Formats: sequence, C-alpha cells, structure tokens
Amino acid sequence: MMASTGDCTESQPSTSYSTESSQPCRQFEFPEILLATDNFDESLVIGHGGFGKVYKGKILIGSSLVVAAIKRLDSMSTQGSEEFWAEIDMLSKLRHCHLVSLFGYCNHEKEKILVYEYMPNGTLEDHLHKLATPLSWLQRLKICIGAARGLDYLHTGTGIESGVIHRDVKSSNILLHDSWAAKISDFGLSRIGPANQPSTYVNTLVKGTFGYFDPNYFSTGRLTRKSDVYSFGVVLLEVLCRKRAVDRSLDDEQWGLVTWAQDSIKDGNLKHIIDSDIRGQISTKHLKEFVRIAERCLLGNPKQRPTMAEVVVCLYSLLTLQQKINSSLQATGKTIFGRVLDMFPFPSNGENSAESDSKLSSNSKGDTRNAGDTIGGEIKHFTIPIPSLKVFEYDDLKRATRNFRQDLLLGREGFGQVFLGWVDRNTFTPSTEGSGIAVAVTRYSEARPEWKTVVTVLGRLAHPNIIRLLGYCNDKKPQCFLVYEHMQNQNFGHFLFGDVAGPLSWGTRLMILIGVARGLAYMHSLKDRFIHRDLKPSNILLDEDFNAKLGAFEWATIGPETGDTYIVTSLAGTLGYIDPEYVKTGRLRVGSDIYSFGVVLLETLTGRPVLGHLFNLIEWATPSLESRHKLKKIMDPRLGKNYPLNGAFECATLALRCLAKGKDRPSSEEVLWSLEQIYAKQIMGRTYV
Repeated sequence: MMASTGDCTESQPSTSYSTESSQPCRQFEFPEILLATDNFDESLVIGHGGFGKVYKGKILIGSSLVVAAIKRLDSMSTQGSEEFWAEIDMLSKLRHCHLVSLFGYCNHEKEKILVYEYMPNGTLEDHLHKLATPLSWLQRLKICIGAARGLDYLHTGTGIESGVIHRDVKSSNILLHDSWAAKISDFGLSRIGPANQPSTYVNTLVKGTFGYFDPNYFSTGRLTRKSDVYSFGVVLLEVLCRKRAVDRSLDDEQWGLVTWAQDSIKDGNLKHIIDSDIRGQISTKHLKEFVRIAERCLLGNPKQRPTMAEVVVCLYSLLTLQQKINSSLQATGKTIFGRVLDMFPFPSNGENSAESDSKLSSNSKGDTRNAGDTIGGEIKHFTIPIPSLKVFEYDDLKRATRNFRQDLLLGREGFGQVFLGWVDRNTFTPSTEGSGIAVAVTRYSEARPEWKTVVTVLGRLAHPNIIRLLGYCNDKKPQCFLVYEHMQNQNFGHFLFGDVAGPLSWGTRLMILIGVARGLAYMHSLKDRFIHRDLKPSNILLDEDFNAKLGAFEWATIGPETGDTYIVTSLAGTLGYIDPEYVKTGRLRVGSDIYSFGVVLLETLTGRPVLGHLFNLIEWATPSLESRHKLKKIMDPRLGKNYPLNGAFECATLALRCLAKGKDRPSSEEVLWSLEQIYAKQIMGRTYV
C-alpha cells in the first residue's frame, strides 16, 4: 500500500492535504493479469458488481510482489470504455490516504481491467448490512471522518486546477483497510468541477445511485460538490441507523431512509432510528449533534449545506468529545448507557428489533434488488425468439449506408451514431441511394447490453405509434447495429426547442401528444406491461406527416402486473423527466411514464425545455396552470393567439394530474381519452384566444 503523509493521521482534523508519493499508474500486460488471478480462478473472486468481478491476486509493483484487487469489466456490463478511462484518468492524478490507490490497468483486446490496492476489510456496506459486524460508535465515527477527508480532498485539495465531484458517494464505495481506515473508491462517474465556484451546470443523463441521489441535481440538472455532500449525509444516517439507503424493512409506503429518518426526527422519535448495537455507546447530546450534521448535509438548498471541510471539523469535534467522555466513564467504572438510560428510554418489547424489521420486510411485494445499483444500468434482459426481425450482415449495412458516409450521419444518440441508408422494400437487401425505402441505422461502438433490450422489447411491440425495428446486426464485434424505419421529421424536440423555420401549430402539437398517449396506452395495457423509462421530446419521433412514434427503448422494461405492485431496480432516464418517486424510493410503475408525459405536456404548452440554466420548468410553470389568465402568460409565444384557450387550459389541468403523486396520476388510457376529448372540442368549435 502507498505510504501516507503526515496530514493523513487521525490525530488532527486537517483539511489541507498533501498527495502521497507512489509508483506511477502503469499499464499491465494481460499475461501478468492472468498470472496474478490464476487465469481468473473463481475461488479468488472477492466481489461482484455492475462492472463485473473483482479478484484478489498478487501483482508485481516496482520490485515488490503485492496483494491487489483486480477488477475485470464484464463485456455485458452497463459500464464501458467511458467509465474505464474516466477511472484511470481520475485516479492517476489523485493520491491521498483516504482515496483508494490505482496501481494500474490492462487494456487488451476486449479486456478492460483495473488493478487497485487490496482493502482487506471490504466495504462499509458489507459490514453494515451483509456481515452484521459489531462496529462500535467510535469505529463508525472514525470511518465517517476518513471518508469525509477523502471527499474534502477531492473537492478542494487535489492540487489540480479544478476540484472533483465524485457523483456516486455511497457505503459500497467506501472501502476499509485492515486498520479500518476508510478510502473512497469507484471514480467512473466522477467529473471535474470548478474549484472556485459554488456549482457547475451539467445537463446530462442522470448518474448516481438510488437513495443517495441529490434531489436538487435531479430537479435542476446542476451538478455541484454539494451533491456529494447530500450523498454523504445519507451515509451518515446509514451508519447511525444500520439501514440501507433504500430499505425494504422500513414503512411499506416509504422505503427511503432519508424520509423515514427525517419523519422520525420531526416526530420526536429519535430513539427509533439508532442501531441497537450502539445505543449504549452514544450520549443524547452527541447523538443530536451527529444527527444535526446529517440533517444539514441533506438540506434541499445546496447552498445551505456545509462543505466537506466543515463536516470533517464537526465530526472530528464529536470524536474528540466522545473519546473524553469514554475515558472519564471508564475511570469511574460507568457506561454511557447507564448514564443516559433515564433520559433516553428505549422499548424493551422488541419494537425496534431486527425481528420487528423482518415482519415489515415480509410484507413487501414485487421483484426487488438492493440499493447500490448504478443509475443508467439496465433492469433485465428478455430472452425470446424474434422471428419478425431480420438479422442483417455487416457488409450489407456498410453498402446501405455507403460505408457509413459522414454526410449520411443523421445524428448522435446517447448510445451511438445514426446513419441514413437504403434497402429494398421487400428483401431489405441494400439498394441504390434514393430507391427502395430509407432506414436509420444506429451503430453502437460497443456491444452494450442496451441494444439487446431494444431488440427484445421492440420485437414484441407492434403499434402505429411505436417505432418499427426492422432488424439488427451483431457480426462486427465489438460493434453492433440496429436498423429502424426512417423518420423524416426527426423528433418532437427538434421542433419545440430547435432552430426550425415555422413553429408547430396547436393542432399538430395536440395530434403528436395523442399519438404518444396511444403508444403508451398500448404498452401499458399488454399482459407484460412495458415501461418506457425515458419519455422526452427527443425520443418522440415524427414521420413525414408528423405522426408521432415512441423511440429509444434502450431502458425499457417490463413493469408490475398491477398498479399495486412495484419493482426496485437501477435508475435510468433523463434529468427533469424522471418520476421523483422513482428516484426517491426505487419504485418503478407505469405511472412513472405518466409523470414524464406530464413534463412533455408542459414543454408543449410553453415551448420551453424542462431544464435550463438556473431554471426548472415545473417549478416555474406550476403556479400558472390553475388560471386561464396566468396560463396565457406562459404559453409558447410562437403560437401567438392561434390556440383555443379552453383547450390549452384543459391540457394544463391534465399536466398537473400527470405530475401529481403516483396514486393520483391518471392512467395512460385516461390521458388518451382526455386528449381526444380536447381535440374533438377544438374540431367542433374553433374558439381561439
């Protein structure tokens, strides 16, 4: 392990750190990795996650043979080259005793492997939730302080021009050395952020983990160092309560640790949230101080949250006072439990016991997975025969797109590039440019698992308002290809927000919304209720007649069979459009698509994107949706007065219903019926503003 500097001891709460001296991060040869892992012997596996397996092995570092943790990225992982190189780039620049050290990497053909220092005591998550390790209160405080120091170094002390935002702070990313020293790990989602500014605006696909996700980042798209502070506040509660960030043992209607703990604190039931193992080790005063630190980290307004430097100082102060109290009590033969028992009466009937928790857990429904799954990952794959799809050959697609000529590039999606091509209408063989039928060929640079999701989902769906998948190609690995019908008018977002000559009329907008609702109603009504998970204007495709078709099914999944059941899974979607209840609790329902539809409906009315610089459309527009007079002021100015005010107001009312809490949202069938009624009224009596 790399030697620590004097700044990285437990004797002082220093918030200014030096970097560690170390061997530089180097590239390992693949035979070295095979030797270290005994050809990836399964008996050496010490961990497994969304990235793949982690092996324990001995590797040569300089002239020494050291134990290392060797992470091998699975070819079917939701993580790929971007996260792999981001981890290397980040950890090769950062050295600190509270950050895990990267010894090197191996990039051999399809193999992507990272080699870290070995952490004998695994993760904080392991000891809190899997191994039930009897961690004392002092041990927990020291672990929290170590992790906080690592984050403070990232934010302000890296020695590089900009600070670093980790973006995935959670207990499973806090590793523990044999001395129980905490180290922050997993930098695949990290981003460089301005060191001298309070925030940086990042409009991107959501990244993070259920339960730890900063609600402000979700609602505004603004990623800040305070987003890490929020996640660390969740970790503080996790350490105190020994409950997962999303925990099935909590209230049946509320699995989120943060809300559960905050409600308990508000109700004066602080005693209910403490892990029974440490109740006799912490005084009431220090408990309240610790909870106060966590609460400040979890404040809704990021500007009101403390910096990690402040958190370090506050936690260290608590540790110092706790150690003094312990020494004093030991000298008199007393315990904290005996001292505070009368002031802090805990129930003796087991109401806070593990047995009680298990009773709550047994009432949970649905297919669940633990918190800790990374956002953007797929939920599941479907394995079914798809006779309706053609299996294309790479050479045929190469000819159809004129060797993927750049002037035929239609655009770039989150998962790959899209090219225009031509094939025969009946055989789908390549045809000359301009003859046959036009197709859109999406090229994935890697065989990411999402392409299989698209194939298996769209292979089962057939509806006029859902994009038609013609076939796929997977014989040019690692690339893979999907072939769709071509949509001449690109997407709805192109007309709502792009620089397009002439705005869409009110009638056209309404028909597009009706088309989307028809597609959703079809998906949600099937026996296997499909959930789209990424409904937004850019994923609403338009043909030459402006008929709407739902596209982008990379994150689609099968939903619950009834509205009363739910699943917990990895979060996926786009900032601003994701159902807040899905983010908060991990519960995905067909109603999550309805929330996204409500956002699209607002964008259609106002002509504004949901997220803009220092702007959130939902917060801005909601106060104006309950009054016709106020609604007129926020309507898309490009419509002029060419829309029926009553119809627009009914759409605004529908949007509010879609954005309501889950149980109060309409079904997709109700949404469709409402829109069709609005359209019918417009046709029968054209009353404009």
